[in-house]
Amino acid sequence: MTCPAKYLVLASCALIGLGGAALLVETGPASAQSQTAQPAQPPGPPAVSVITAAVQRGAMPVEILANGNAQSEATVTVRTRVDGQIQQRFVQEGQFVKRGDPLFTLDTRLTRATLAQQEAQLAAQKAVAARTAADVTRYASLRGEGFAAQQRLEQAQADAAAAAANVRATEAMIDYTRTTLDYATITAEASGRLGSLPVPVGNFVRAADNTALATITQMDPILVQFAVPERWLPEIRAAMAKEAPQVTARAPTESRTPSKGQLVFIDSQVDSTTGTVMLKARFNNADNGLWPGEYVNVVLTPSIEPDAISVPVQAVQTGQQGRYIYTVDAENRAHRRPVEMQRVVNGRAVITGEVKAGDKVVIEGTQLLSDGARVVERGARPQS
Repeated sequence: MTCPAKYLVLASCALIGLGGAALLVETGPASAQSQTAQPAQPPGPPAVSVITAAVQRGAMPVEILANGNAQSEATVTVRTRVDGQIQQRFVQEGQFVKRGDPLFTLDTRLTRATLAQQEAQLAAQKAVAARTAADVTRYASLRGEGFAAQQRLEQAQADAAAAAANVRATEAMIDYTRTTLDYATITAEASGRLGSLPVPVGNFVRAADNTALATITQMDPILVQFAVPERWLPEIRAAMAKEAPQVTARAPTESRTPSKGQLVFIDSQVDSTTGTVMLKARFNNADNGLWPGEYVNVVLTPSIEPDAISVPVQAVQTGQQGRYIYTVDAENRAHRRPVEMQRVVNGRAVITGEVKAGDKVVIEGTQLLSDGARVVERGARPQS
C-alpha cells in the first residue's frame, strides 16, 4: 500500500469514530430519560350528574293510613200503617227527600165515609146525653120536693152516665178514623235519598204484611268505619282526650279533594283475631262525596310532630341492608347514609338517621352513585 492510500484509510476510520461518538453523545441521555419516566395515570371516573334537595326540619303530621267503608247514620224502611190501595206516588227512585215530605197516598174513600157516619152518630149521642143530663136535674129537683121517687132519680142518673160514655166512645172512634186518614198519606220519616220503590201505584197494601214501600238512606252527615292496628290505640286515645282528631276519606278511584271529618268513636275492645281496633268518623256530606257502602281510603291524624326531619320521598332508596339516602358534602362527594323511614306525608318521607336539616340529599341520579363518588349538580360545571 502506498503512503497516500494509508493516510486515506486512517482518515476514514477517524471520521467514522467521531460520528459514532457524536451519535452516542446525542442518543445516550434520551434513552436514560425514557427509562426513568413514570407511566401516565388513567383519568378517574366522571362525576355523576345529580339533582339534590335540602333536608328539612319542621312540623309534620302523624298519619295513620287505613281502609274503611262509608255508612249511613240512619236507614229508614217505609211501610204502611193502614190498609189500602196505593192511589198516588209523589216521588221517584233515587230522589232526595226531607223529613215529612209526602211519598204515597192510599185510597181514603171508605175511611172518609166511616168518619162521616161516626160524626153523625156522635151528634145523636150528644143530644141523648144532653137530654139525660136534663132529666137528672129535673128529677133531683122533684125528689127534693118529695114529688119523685129515689129510684126514678137513680135511673135518670144511670141513663145520663151511659149517654156520656157513648159520646166518649164515639169520639175515640172518630180520633182513630182521623188517624187512619192521616196515615193514608205516607210521609218520609227521615231526610235522605230514596232507594228503589218496589210497589207500583194501584197495589193494595196491608199493615200486617209489613211490606217495604221504600228505603230512605241518610246521606248527610255520614259515618266512615275503619280499623287500625292496636299499637296506635294509646296515641289515638290521648288525642281524643284533648280534641277529636281529623280524619280524611276518599274513594281510591277518585281524584277529588278528600272529605274531612272527625273521629267520633273508638270501639270498647280490640279484635284479638286481627289485632286491630274499630273506629268511626263523622263527615259533613252535603256534596255527597261519600256514598253509603263505598270503600274508601282513610287517613287519621292523631297528632303533629313539631321537629320532624324529612326529605323528598324519592331520595330514600332500599337496599339489602335496609333503607338509605345519599348526601352530598362541600367537596361534591356522595356519602351513603342508612336511615329509618317513619312515614310519608304529602310526598315527603319522615326519617331518622345520620342526617340533619340543611344537608343536601340526592333525589335524582342515585342509581349511578356509590359511596364517595364525585357528583355534579345538574346545570353546574364539574370541578377539575
